[in-house]
Amino acid sequence: MGNTVSCCVSPESSPKLPSRQPAERLEEFLTSTEVSDDNSAPYLQHISDREVPDVRDRRKSNHSNHISHVSPGPLSKKYSSCSTIFIDDSTVSQPNLKSAIKCVTLAIYYHIKNRDSDRSLDIFDEKLHPLSREAVPDEYDCMDPEHKIIYRFVRTLFSAAQLTAECAIVTLVYLERLLTYAELDICPSNWKRIVLGAILLSSKVWDDQAVWNVDYCQILRDITVEDMNEMERHFLELLQFNINVPASVYAKYYFDLRQLADDNKLSFPLEPLNNQRAHKLEAISRLCEDKYKDLSRAAMRRSLSADNLIGIRRSNAVLS
Repeated sequence: MGNTVSCCVSPESSPKLPSRQPAERLEEFLTSTEVSDDNSAPYLQHISDREVPDVRDRRKSNHSNHISHVSPGPLSKKYSSCSTIFIDDSTVSQPNLKSAIKCVTLAIYYHIKNRDSDRSLDIFDEKLHPLSREAVPDEYDCMDPEHKIIYRFVRTLFSAAQLTAECAIVTLVYLERLLTYAELDICPSNWKRIVLGAILLSSKVWDDQAVWNVDYCQILRDITVEDMNEMERHFLELLQFNINVPASVYAKYYFDLRQLADDNKLSFPLEPLNNQRAHKLEAISRLCEDKYKDLSRAAMRRSLSADNLIGIRRSNAVLS
């Protein structure tokens, strides 16, 4: 697959950008267009590379700090005890949809915020290919979108197309792969079309029942099927048709997103372990155990050792 970029950008190390006061018509546009000298190769740093040493050490010693220091107020995070065990309903194979979308959009937000330049292509420029009939304001490409705007845009697409949480993680994989392969920057003028292209591609690759391009035109009513087809074709060409996502890459993105959520206090919902959930976990564990036993028996039948050759009978050859 060859993708080495990471989805997570640490908020502590991000540069402090001056606050900008957008015009009223720009805010209305953002709301109305939601959904109806280095010669080396580009490299997006991992979250641990961007963190300053004291932040990294503080995160690693979080457990010891919690024990040695007494919190002045009530704890906002739930901790398991001898009588109560708290677990969340998000796993690497079945992530929580709402939490996954929040983490993915937060990673996109930090990509936009921490960009070094505004490299883009015309096919992703929203001024040249608008998603709505409203005129794009001239200052639209000067204002970074807030996290809630990105989240609302992605959440509406996933809700209308009934996409899964795994598709959200693969969307981020394709988005970061595009930024690396095509040497692009996701910025205010192109983030919607880049995200839309990544969602379109991931839904077709990941889901068994893919959403057609014409279905997205019913969600984004002002966009044409021809525009969607052209954007999808350019997206694939820029990815060099590398749409494979190995399990190791998917798992890495999942746990990086969980770490990003923890760093930004976006905790996954925790619920106490009750009898019903315990029986469900036990049933899943037994199912997986039986599956692995069947696979091991099949592997033993396929391979014969020298001990198994003792009792084999051989028929006499008939020479004619």
